[in-house]
Amino acid sequence: MAIGSGLGAQLGISAETTYGTFVAPSKYIEFTKESLVLKKTTAQSAGIAAGRLLALSSRRVLTRREVSGSIDLEVTNKGMGILLQALMGTTVTPVQQGAGPAYLQTHTLADTAGKSLTIQKGVPLTTGAVTDKTFLGCKVTSAEFACEVGGMLTSSYEFDGKDCDEAQTLATASYPAMAPFHFGQMAVKTGAFGTETARDGIRKVSVKVERPQEVERFYAGQAGLKKEPISNDQVKITGSLESDYVDTTLDDLHTSDAAISLVWEFVGPVIATTFFETFRITLPAVRLDEGPPVVDGFGVVKPTFNFTALYDGTNPVKIEYISTDSTL
Repeated sequence: MAIGSGLGAQLGISAETTYGTFVAPSKYIEFTKESLVLKKTTAQSAGIAAGRLLALSSRRVLTRREVSGSIDLEVTNKGMGILLQALMGTTVTPVQQGAGPAYLQTHTLADTAGKSLTIQKGVPLTTGAVTDKTFLGCKVTSAEFACEVGGMLTSSYEFDGKDCDEAQTLATASYPAMAPFHFGQMAVKTGAFGTETARDGIRKVSVKVERPQEVERFYAGQAGLKKEPISNDQVKITGSLESDYVDTTLDDLHTSDAAISLVWEFVGPVIATTFFETFRITLPAVRLDEGPPVVDGFGVVKPTFNFTALYDGTNPVKIEYISTDSTL
């Protein structure tokens, strides 16, 4: 029996082959909180019957079902590939680096058609029995990554899903040894693409990737369930750089509205030879929207520069992940 509280909860995930069709969990993620729930739409008959003062229970119908919610978790040195693939859209096969146990995943921006997840949630009763809620057809609609002084690299994924199945058997969770990326491993680089250099004074970074999709694809003949959402707008990538005012580089870019390449990376312990645990986001063209420095007291001036990432016409936005994961 599990502990009868959130301490006994679990989340298992797997990539689906067919949208909304169950696939047993292949990875178990360590999460900090989640809000995945079944959303249902009902209709109540309003027929008038002589003397009836209350609507009939038997005349209430369930007209549609769907799933929504989020998962918050620390970004670790193992097990992130399935989520990154569902966010970015490219089908990724880890590439061995050298002859050792290091594998590189390169997640470039692509359409997310066919990229859905089964997410199985185990929710403990106070008795210690764990109930199963399996969410099918989960599509990532946005994800945000953030890290600040003294903190870990965290992420939050928003999902839209097809249905909740409570008839599956809850699988037994297992977790590989893993460690989170953190501020002590963080670097921020800016400059011309491919020749970015380290920036000083950065205290906090956040990057948000939004994947707009048509999630209202409810049709006749689908038993009240939706068909796979379709991208219906351009991807939106925004973020912020919180800093001390150590130089005018970012301030000047805000003034000129010039584009610059931004690399945000975390480099951990060595895996083998020259290959290190790595999480890296590359945005080849960012433009600063706001954040000119202001003086609001006696302390160090601390501007926050908000930015939008755009396509430079040549180089793709990408997330690179080096770990010992030989498969997603």
